[in-house]
Amino acid sequence: MKEDILRQIGTIARALDSIANIEFKEMQLNRGQYLYLVRIKENPGIISDHLAGMLNVDRTTTARSIKKLEDNGLIKRKNDQKNKKIKHLFVTDKGEELAQRIEKENTYSNELVLTGLNEKQRQELAKLLQQVEDNASENWHFVKNGGKGEY
Repeated sequence: MKEDILRQIGTIARALDSIANIEFKEMQLNRGQYLYLVRIKENPGIISDHLAGMLNVDRTTTARSIKKLEDNGLIKRKNDQKNKKIKHLFVTDKGEELAQRIEKENTYSNELVLTGLNEKQRQELAKLLQQVEDNASENWHFVKNGGKGEY
């Protein structure tokens, strides 16, 4: 029987996403917004197009999430000094505090799902998943930019 790796990855992702949504609901974060907040914290001054590319989501979805985070006082936009159309994203103090809580929860979740794997297995899994992520990202960008998704 051929293994369906994507199904397993999807199941893992949905389970962790569901847990995160429950955990972060009290923080007034909607589905997936915690990802945007943490990436902005990790990349102060990032622009929305780069954030969208980093998360492999479209510009519209990114714009909606950024707006909600801004409305909740978790991030702020600052004009670029040379091009006023470009807005750089930064977390606020409130956003910083929340992002730290999210990162703590992420560390806990990582430990939970990696239970039973030794350090060598964890490193090998990380290496393999990085390759899978790179392949998926490459395909996403190909399709997003007008490719048909077939090679």
